[in-house]
Amino acid sequence: MTKIFISFFLLMGFSCAAQQPEFKGGLETFVRANTVYPPYSQANCIEGRVTINFKLDQQGRVFNAFVKSGIGTDLDDEALRLIRMSSGQWKVPVGYDTTHVLVVPVNFKLDGYDCGNKSKAEIQQAINAYKSSDALANAVLNFYINKEKGVYNAADEPKILALRKELGYDKAYMEQRIKDGLAKLKQKDKEGACEDFLFVKHMGFDLADEQLQKYCR
Repeated sequence: MTKIFISFFLLMGFSCAAQQPEFKGGLETFVRANTVYPPYSQANCIEGRVTINFKLDQQGRVFNAFVKSGIGTDLDDEALRLIRMSSGQWKVPVGYDTTHVLVVPVNFKLDGYDCGNKSKAEIQQAINAYKSSDALANAVLNFYINKEKGVYNAADEPKILALRKELGYDKAYMEQRIKDGLAKLKQKDKEGACEDFLFVKHMGFDLADEQLQKYCR
């Protein structure tokens, strides 16, 4: 079982509770229902807290959302995605000051993935590897984006394929990424889903072409 918890919810700068925005149905319930635990962090038993800062407009829409502090893996992206998904579902009081910053610390916790056999050193090594591989992954993405545009050097592709393999971006990973995207579609998160499908495409795979054609035109 995968679990995710919101440890607490802070609203900064309000003088009384009546000034505080409310999330329809409860933010914790929303997060639990919509979390798609990111594949890299799940596979490597990475857990922890990601803090998201954001603001709300008069219609309860989220803007200026960003990761204030995170873990440095795909957990950061998932926490940010969840807050952006909450846009439009906030009830703000009359005269609400849209300059106020809201802060949500999200605690990610995995159960049932045999994580007890992972040492802290192994988990930290996986976090460090993710951070260092991010730039290398961008090199692969940029190559295939440029290839699609017709501005690339074909002689570089064998090196790019070797790098992609070294980073672990194989068919199984891409199939999981597509499954994650389909799960996000069920949550009506088209933007997040299309980001997953485009990632597959820009990693040089055609596995998500059908989904891109159907959902992301």
